Amino acid sequence: MASIFGHSLVAYTVAKVVDSKSSKLLVFLAIGSSVLPDLDVLGFLFGIDYLHPLGHRGFTHSILFALLWTGLLTFLFGKSRPFIFTVVLFLSTISHGVLDAMTSGGEGVGFLIPFDNARYFFPFREIKVSPIGVEKFLSEWGVRVILSEIQYIAIPCGIILLIHFFLNKS
Repeated sequence: MASIFGHSLVAYTVAKVVDSKSSKLLVFLAIGSSVLPDLDVLGFLFGIDYLHPLGHRGFTHSILFALLWTGLLTFLFGKSRPFIFTVVLFLSTISHGVLDAMTSGGEGVGFLIPFDNARYFFPFREIKVSPIGVEKFLSEWGVRVILSEIQYIAIPCGIILLIHFFLNKS
């Protein structure tokens, strides 16, 4: 998986590019939605196997989950601007699986669960997989993850945000 920082930065970028004047609520929900799929690591505590549909990178990383989660949040919080909320929250939620499918480790992402339990990676897999747990993240491995995320997530997001800013400057 990419780290919480990489996922959050993509969600922030999505929120700002889709809606330059995104409310703090929408940005908060987008960032929360981008990291939510990794709650599936709690399954390890209950003996759920990694490759089980409810295991890590399973259902919570799927397109169906992103649609259901987006629908719920849009219904609860997006009544004034449902289209914007839907687009931002769906892209933020699904971006989690997209980034994970570009990492150097793991067993792939179950984008099509529950319809197909296959796990997928993208051909581009240069983002270093993030360790699970704070202690492991504060190690040489964690430093390599941050450096790869700067290169493959932060710099592209920064460029996109700068271009967006200058194109929309009035």
